[in-house]
Order: sequence, then C-alpha cells, then structure tokens
Amino acid sequence: MKYIRLVLCLAFVLVLVSCSKEPQPEDRMQKFVQLWNKQDFGGMYDYLSKTARIPISKKEFTDRYKNIYSGIEAKDLKVTYKKPKEEQDHKDAKKISIPFSVKMNTVAGNISFDKKAQLVKEAKDKDSDDNWYLNWSPDFILPDLKQGEKVSVDDEPAVRGEIYDRNGKGLAINSKVYEVSMVPGEMGDKNAILNKVSKLLHLSIPEIKAKLNQSWVQPTYAVPVKSIPGDQMGLAQDLDGIPSVYVDDKTSRVYPYKDAAAHLVGYIGTVTAEDLEKLKGKGYTSSSLIGKRGLEQLYEDKLRGEPGAKITIQDKNREERVVKENPAKQGEKIQLTIDAELQKKIFASYKGDVGSAAAIQPKTGETLALVSSPSFDPNKMVLGMSKRERQALANNPDNPSLNRFSALYAPGSTMKPLTAAIALKNGIDPSKTMKVSGMKWQKSKSWGKYDVTRVHDFGAPVNMKSAMIYSDNIYFAQQALALGKDKFIAGLKDFGFNEDLPYEYPLPGSKTGDMGSEILVADSGYGQGQIQMTTLHLADAYTPFVNQGNLIKPSLLLNDPDKGKVWKQSVIQPEQASAVVDMMKAVISDPKGTGHAAADLKMPLAGKTGTAELKEKQGVKGTENGWFVVTNPNNPQWLLAMMVEGVDKKGGSKHVVEKAKSIIKYIK
Repeated sequence: MKYIRLVLCLAFVLVLVSCSKEPQPEDRMQKFVQLWNKQDFGGMYDYLSKTARIPISKKEFTDRYKNIYSGIEAKDLKVTYKKPKEEQDHKDAKKISIPFSVKMNTVAGNISFDKKAQLVKEAKDKDSDDNWYLNWSPDFILPDLKQGEKVSVDDEPAVRGEIYDRNGKGLAINSKVYEVSMVPGEMGDKNAILNKVSKLLHLSIPEIKAKLNQSWVQPTYAVPVKSIPGDQMGLAQDLDGIPSVYVDDKTSRVYPYKDAAAHLVGYIGTVTAEDLEKLKGKGYTSSSLIGKRGLEQLYEDKLRGEPGAKITIQDKNREERVVKENPAKQGEKIQLTIDAELQKKIFASYKGDVGSAAAIQPKTGETLALVSSPSFDPNKMVLGMSKRERQALANNPDNPSLNRFSALYAPGSTMKPLTAAIALKNGIDPSKTMKVSGMKWQKSKSWGKYDVTRVHDFGAPVNMKSAMIYSDNIYFAQQALALGKDKFIAGLKDFGFNEDLPYEYPLPGSKTGDMGSEILVADSGYGQGQIQMTTLHLADAYTPFVNQGNLIKPSLLLNDPDKGKVWKQSVIQPEQASAVVDMMKAVISDPKGTGHAAADLKMPLAGKTGTAELKEKQGVKGTENGWFVVTNPNNPQWLLAMMVEGVDKKGGSKHVVEKAKSIIKYIK
C-alpha cells in the first residue's frame, strides 16, 4: 500500500509540473510551419497575433494566400525552421524573433528566401492564458509583398521553332498574316456589309453571323472573323475599306509551299481536351497550339520551345515590381534534307493525279523530296476554313487528306531488279534462257485456273537482261520459284523487308507476306502477291546498285550524324550490282524497253517501270498503279521513285515515265 501511494504521489507531481510548464515559442513556430507546409491557412490564422489579425479576417487570409499560391502554381513548398536541440529560457521575454526559410517551385521558376518571424507573448482573449502568437507579414508569402498589393502572373508564350529545307527555304515559318475583325455596333447597312465580307472571305453569311453572335460579344467589341495570308495585301485593303471591318497584322504559322509539302510538314492547331489529358503536366493550356500532323506533330517537343512566365507585384499606384521571371525559350530550328523546289516540282508534275513520289541522294540516303498527291493547303487549317471548303475536302473521292507516301503498295515490276539481284547472289546464271511461248504460264496443273501472264510475247527465249527489258512476269516468277520461298524471303530481308525503316518520319515497314504457296512465291517475283512497299523504301532499295552492293540508311534531317551510314552491308556483291545496273540501262536505251520513252532526254539513265494490277480475282480487269524508278548511273546524285494510281486508262507506266521526264530535266 505504501508503494502504491508513493507512485500516485509521484504521478501527481509530474502532472503538476507538466501543467505549469511555460509555452515555448519554438514549439509554436514548429506547429505553425507544419500547417504552412500543408497550406492550411485556416489553421495558420489561429496562430496569428492580435495585431496581425486586425487588417484581415480569417476568410480573407485563407482566400488571399490560397489564390496567390494557386496563381503562381506553387509546388514543392518547403518552409523550414530548425528548432534548437536544447530548450531555451524565455521566462521574462514578451517578444522573440525566429528565423525560417521558404522554398518553392513556381510557374516562373524556383523561389527561395529567408525571413525572421516575430512571435509575441499574449492572451488570445480575456479568458485565455498567455501563449506565443506570430506577427504575420505578407512578405512571408513572397519577398517584398505588402498588405493590399496584388500579385499577378504574365505568361510569355514561346516562339515556335521553324522548319527549313536543305537550302534554308522555309517549310513552316512564323510570318505575318492579316486578322479580319468586325465590330457589330458599327455596322450601318448590315446586309450590304455582310454580303461584301462574305464574298471577299468566301464565308457564308450564317458563318459570319455565328461569330458575331457569340455569347461574349458586345456591340463595341472587335470580333475576329477570319485570318488571311500575308501575301494577300490587296484583299486586306479591300476588306479594311468596309465600314465596321478592321484588318490588323499578326504573326501566325505559315506554310510557304502549301499543298506541295502538306503531308510531310503537317500543320498546327488548337489543343483539344483529349490532347490536354495526354499532355498533362507539360505546360499546355486550352489556348495552346500543337502539331497536328506530319513533322509539326513528330517534332512537337523540339518545335514548341518552353513558355516563360513573370510573377509581379502591383502596388496601390499600379507600379509593378518583378518577383521572378523565367524568359520563354524559342523552339528549335529544324533543317531537312528536303529540296523544297524539287518537292514543289514533283508535286506539280502530278497535275491532280493520285500517287506518291520519293527522291533521294542514293550515295548519302538524304531524302530530297517526299510527295503525296492530291493534297491540301495547310495554311487553311491554321487560318480557318469555310464550311464549304471543309465539306469539299471531306467529300473529295481522291481523299487529299490521305498521306500516300506513308502507305504500302504492291511495287509491280519495279520489284524485278531486286529479284534479279537475289537470283544473282544465289548463283543463278543470268545468261540462261527461258523458253516460254504465249502470254500465259503455270508451273503445273495444280495451279488450277491460275496463270502468270506477260504483257508481250516477243517470240524468243529470254534471259535475265531481256526479261528486264521487256518486263517479263513469267521469267521473274520462275526465278522466284527457282530460289524457293526461304531463300527469296531471306534475300528480301537483306533489302530491308519485314523490319522498320530506320527513318525519322514513321513509315510502315515493307512486307513480303508468308508466301505460303507456289503461286504467291511466283507472283512475288514480279512485285505482286503479298509484296508491299512504301515509295521511299522502294527508292532506298535501289541504293545497293550504285553503292557497291551496300544498302544506305535513308535520312531526313540535315544534321543527322548517321547520314550516309550503311544500313545493310553487302546486300549483293559489287559485280552483281553492276550487272543489274546494266540491265536497267537497257530498260531505257533499248527501243523495246518499257522505259524507252525517257531515252529522248539524251543522258545516261538506268531505271525500271512497273505496273501493279489490283483486282479481286483472275480474269477480271482491275485498276493499275504505275511505277517508275530511275537514276543517272554515271553520276548518281539523285534517284527518283514515282507511283501514280489508276494508270490503266492513261497508258500504263508510260504515263509515269512522262511525268518523271520533266523532273529529270529539272534535276539533271
């Protein structure tokens, strides 16, 4: 019993000591800092001194500082106070200063500063005991901030990087356009004005009215109606002369080569809600512009640059002081291997025909042109299209929005040089003749009603060279069968089939298919069956013929460190490459050659034509895609591959040869 009484007495004494312990300012500061790091401004207010609470209510305190932190996008807030290890003696003190530090990341960059907080010892009210309370100052939130001053954030958008061709000509640049606005309250003869503007801008009157009747519009507001290209000064002057219509200069994204390079370069547009969700945390807002297609989309991260921001304090006299500034960083300049004038020339040669083309420098792999036809004007995507223009684009049966140089096609007879090269590599004798008469052939009756057909029967045995000149399907079908599926597919893999093209612009890899039957193997030998290629890969697949048998990696960026690098070493031997080139020379020089129409250019050329028929079943005439691949073997500084869809009513591959001739004259 005595022991129990002793323990109880000791416990009672400890309680008395604890209750009588003086509150410590260091403990109060520590709790205040904890609340601050949680941005619990309501809890912080309860720690403020009477003097600090006079000019601001709890709600005002909470709302003001929450809004400031939110506005400057404060993140990673870290308020630190180092509490002394040993308890301090403040028995007779009424005021004490305690140092603390603030660090945070904001929209304008990192902000850090040191301050001293003054704590006073007082009773919160007449019924309370003394405790320590903090004399709050607005500059605890931001340096030099005073009571009643405003904090603002000014965003500084980054200047988007520009895209240039190899010669420094702009493909996507920031340039002047004219913004056309209308002030509703200044429209006198409303109908007459609407009619004039409608006619000049090619906008319907309902489209103009829809813009003028937006919910935010007031009679005195200038309402943007449409932007027009900077080279249309005459139109801008005509519009500016109409009462209530105002025309102002502004900077916009401009595509000088318009539809000629639209699929390659792409365009920019306003970010969507879906975009914002995908790009969360990357600094995009609902008003941001973003790459929508082509290189604008592919190189968005490089082109957009880094937006800047400035945090300022505005005093009662509206004078501003800068707290923190992060200047915007301009986007990168991107320079391509493309020759913009050649790109334009090739596109113009299509004259509305459907197809695609690729021109490369076969020694270095540099892409000189990458064309898809028909096309669209990307400037209209940026400046705005009328409803009629959008409908015309969407309803065009040729689908100008489709990027055809990124599509896979059967290469037709342009495949035959590859088949010949693989046959030579596997020891097939090119001088050995094939004796087949007539226009049709099948290996055996097991093929049923299926035949390989040829375009011409010249009535004589053909060897590899003559078969190349005449473009004999039967000969190359037999060569593929002689190789067998496995060796043929292995040879095509050496030319880059069945893998991704090592290229900056994402293009699908060319495909061999499984060649699961003799018929498919035979058809693949002359570029049909399941063979699928992009126009660029077809052009690149011809580079071993002028590079001692090496397949060169294609490139698109002028500063590509791998430019000229060999993608596939020794695809064929140099003497085999030379033999194929001789065959391709004869395709053009021989009067019976399928590419002989190019011989009148009177320059050394080597090439191969091709026609790929698209049909549902044999015996039914299908549509044909025409091809032509050509280079100057004596000075291979360029190599051109062109494809035109639907040539069956235009003279077949000769139609493509004629187009190519105008290009060869330009680049020779």
